[in-house]
Amino acid sequence: MLDTTLTPLSQPFATQAAGTVLLHRGDAADRIVHVLQGKVMVGVMTDGDMAHQLGVVEGPFWLEAASGLLGLPHAVDAVAETEVRLQFVNAPDFWAEVHAMPEASQNLLLDMARSQRQQTEMAVSRLAKDADARCAEWLLRHAKPDELVGGLAVKLTERKRTIAAQLGMAPETFSRVLRHLRDRQLISGAGRVLGLPNPQALRELAGV
Repeated sequence: MLDTTLTPLSQPFATQAAGTVLLHRGDAADRIVHVLQGKVMVGVMTDGDMAHQLGVVEGPFWLEAASGLLGLPHAVDAVAETEVRLQFVNAPDFWAEVHAMPEASQNLLLDMARSQRQQTEMAVSRLAKDADARCAEWLLRHAKPDELVGGLAVKLTERKRTIAAQLGMAPETFSRVLRHLRDRQLISGAGRVLGLPNPQALRELAGV
């Protein structure tokens, strides 16, 4: 099991031993962690161990700064691979520094944060979820109210081959998953518009 002890927030700088859990996926990003020195594993933990590793980052590096900027929970777990030296910045102080920037710079930074967050969520989904769950999550993310369907619907504006590549699966797998979801009455319709008659069941399948 990994050490889950972390230096209190009141201390702005700290040195943590290898094996220390620095971030928990799903926790509020109430502070931003700046890795000054050392290496950190990021990925998805299961039962206290890093079961699915996305990669290793090496300081100097802002750890999950995109989540802090966007006010979202952490998208990944992070564990010190080596001894690390860290700096902690309270989220409100971090936001204040960003808001002091020119508006164009703020917009650019936020756009980059949204893009990074989306890429991270997709990478985590590929690691930790099966094809059905990944597809359900994608459908929910792209769903919008549709008067013709009478509820939520997804308009497929890209080729299925392109969507399958985004989900990390073969086009044949994507088509098979859509058939499964249709058989389970989780999607309806055909062609370029897919209705979502049971969004709650899709959320349970996607784990969101």
